Amino acid sequence: MTHAAGTTDSTAAAWEALGGDPALLSRVASLPRAGALSARLPVIELARACVGACSLAAAELAATRAGRAVGDVQVDDAAVATAFTSERHLLIDGRTPVNFAPLSRFWRTRDGWLRTHANYPHHRARLRAALGVGEHATVQGVTALLAERSAYEVEESVYAAGGLAVALRTPEQWAAHPQGAEIARRPLLTRERVDEAAPRPAQRPVRVLDLTRVIAGPVATRTLALLGADVLRVDAPQLPEDPDAHADTGFGKRSTRLDLGAGADRRTFEELLAGADVVVTGYRPGALDRFGLAPEALVARRPGLVVASLSAWGAYGPWGGRRGFDSLVQVATGIAAVEGDPGGSGSPGVLPAQALDHGTGYLIAAAVLRSLTEQATEGGSRVLRLALAQTAHWLVTGLRPPSEPDPAASAPDVTPDPRPWLAETDSPLGRLRYARSPVSFTGGPDDWHRPPGPWGTDVPEWQAP
Repeated sequence: MTHAAGTTDSTAAAWEALGGDPALLSRVASLPRAGALSARLPVIELARACVGACSLAAAELAATRAGRAVGDVQVDDAAVATAFTSERHLLIDGRTPVNFAPLSRFWRTRDGWLRTHANYPHHRARLRAALGVGEHATVQGVTALLAERSAYEVEESVYAAGGLAVALRTPEQWAAHPQGAEIARRPLLTRERVDEAAPRPAQRPVRVLDLTRVIAGPVATRTLALLGADVLRVDAPQLPEDPDAHADTGFGKRSTRLDLGAGADRRTFEELLAGADVVVTGYRPGALDRFGLAPEALVARRPGLVVASLSAWGAYGPWGGRRGFDSLVQVATGIAAVEGDPGGSGSPGVLPAQALDHGTGYLIAAAVLRSLTEQATEGGSRVLRLALAQTAHWLVTGLRPPSEPDPAASAPDVTPDPRPWLAETDSPLGRLRYARSPVSFTGGPDDWHRPPGPWGTDVPEWQAP
């Protein structure tokens, strides 16, 4: 097998951020494919690195538990590109899901461009309220309204109403922004050992409480489920998940609903926490604190826990408490400007995948796996923090500059055939066509052990050992 130019450096950088042994990088081999995730920015480089580091972390943990040498890892661009666009390949009884609602889009404003996110009903309602339009507002009507407004003024007013809207910025403008400057001073991810809890013997599958939504967090826990973890997703009854998003990222998991503000459900959650090994959270910073679910509070109640905390903008700086999604982070951090129209119109563009979501998802899984490996001999609780904007900063400034051609993108009009990396299965949701996982190592699993079931219908308990 061959290594694509730069792949070793990028995977090594991700592996170093994860605290991995650099000697293990020799186990990783890549298979480049022309046109995979072709873009001006080195998206395939990011994707290879995240998947490669995750696969190596999985191989390392499997070897540690089996008492053997770490096996080989292969990163195939075709598998990576297919998985990074899994939501686009999904079919449910032959139906193609709708990934963005009509009001989730770019808008031309008086002084630039704006992107909104309104896929969830509560976000749509807040956006409409902030704009002063009714429930039946049309795209045409909102287009005319925003054409007279400032992108930055709308950004602030929509966020003040609890909605989501971000003005387009160049990389230079983001670097000068207080949030961009905060992110630039920080590493790709942070890992902290917070106590001296004793190591736990690996006598059963790892138990993961999944408190995440949309793509990045669910991709992480979907990957942990692939690797044998007992993953239980917990959602609030009043915040239903998009059924198509659940169908894409619910493989291998179970799903339940608990109202953490209600006494009985709260007691059930605490019983689950008492038996958990890992908690992954994906809500905006501070949103779960009132339920005692801040990382430090979780570790205090369950010593030896691994807590992975995901945010859009980072849990710091002036935007630390803001909601966000991949599409909005692309707009704020300059990615949409770089990928925009080269003809001079100034219209923004998008990455060929929601690569910040998927890439960060694999980094979360990798960080959890590495923490479990370390705990096997060192013990100690771990707190891991990652953010979509930190992954974006790495893409824009930390990988090979866009001016250097990617050998695997030499034929941008050709993309790898995804069909070898797609599979079909019957499920309680219907017949599903889905993307297989790109995580591949010697002795590793080929597919998930179960398809997704109906959202929120599983019993809130751990499976028997």
